Amino acid sequence: MKHFLRMFIQVCLYFYCKCLWRCLKFVVRKLTGRCELQRICYNTKPGAARTMKIEASLKGSKSKRLQTSVSVHPDAIEKTIDDIMELKKINPDINPQLGVSLQACLLQIVGYRNLIVEVEKLRREPYDSENLQHEEMLLKLWKCLKPNSPLKARISKQWCEIGFQGDDPKTDFRGMGLLGLYNLVYFAEWDTEVAQQVLSDSLHPKYSQFSKVEWEKKKFDKAIGYSFAIVGINITDLAYNLLVSGALKTHFYNVAPEAPTLTHFQQTFCYLMHEFHKFWIEEDPLDIMEFNRVREKFHKRILKQLQNPEMALCPHFAASESLINM
Repeated sequence: MKHFLRMFIQVCLYFYCKCLWRCLKFVVRKLTGRCELQRICYNTKPGAARTMKIEASLKGSKSKRLQTSVSVHPDAIEKTIDDIMELKKINPDINPQLGVSLQACLLQIVGYRNLIVEVEKLRREPYDSENLQHEEMLLKLWKCLKPNSPLKARISKQWCEIGFQGDDPKTDFRGMGLLGLYNLVYFAEWDTEVAQQVLSDSLHPKYSQFSKVEWEKKKFDKAIGYSFAIVGINITDLAYNLLVSGALKTHFYNVAPEAPTLTHFQQTFCYLMHEFHKFWIEEDPLDIMEFNRVREKFHKRILKQLQNPEMALCPHFAASESLINM
């Protein structure tokens, strides 16, 4: 009975707050002459803060047309903006900048949803050793990371040198499918120097980014390495979960002027790999069995950073200055 009463009170409070909020929005619109979308665009600077407010406003609207606007096809965004302006009775000639701002927000919102679909497709596609493209990507990973050490055979213990568990890497991609391989290859190909250094440090972690004096000052008497490729697949899983949970919206809405793409996701993976490596050394785990503890702690730190609406995980990929004028 108490449980039922508690649920009844919560439902009543929900509808009360919802009605109160809509009444408040109605009053504010009458006082300012602007709808909620206008107020957000005019009072909030471009980036995650604005886009997330626009997304929440559209999803929370009582109008089905507005609710579904966040899931339209990218080619239909311009038409959707016209529909929103018409529904809200906003004259585009008097408010020309509003349409531009809404379009930028919708491109990001729709793009994020489409990125999840694209990433999920790669995650679900298994590595196929009979697929020439898959094999070429795997061999490219080796060449980028070990350019001076030719691979003697496709099935070889050499794969352990870059952090795979056995003599055939295909079995290690089961958890993340092709997504893990795509991310590792991107890191090795486009951030080669850093990737090679992280690989080297993972194999010979002592001192790594610390000088000998700093190492002794921190009283690190040993350092535990890790399997580079396996950790890369694990960090791919972390990045995937950040994406699907919506946590990466803050980052992507701040760095992508329009729709976030797979490249943005891969750049984020590179950042997370580099940051996790530094975090691992700083944590100084007793052994590799502490990996899950360190990973979870790292995950929580990234989540905390992403709670800041101004956050861009990798600032050097930040959006162009043209966003400021939207």
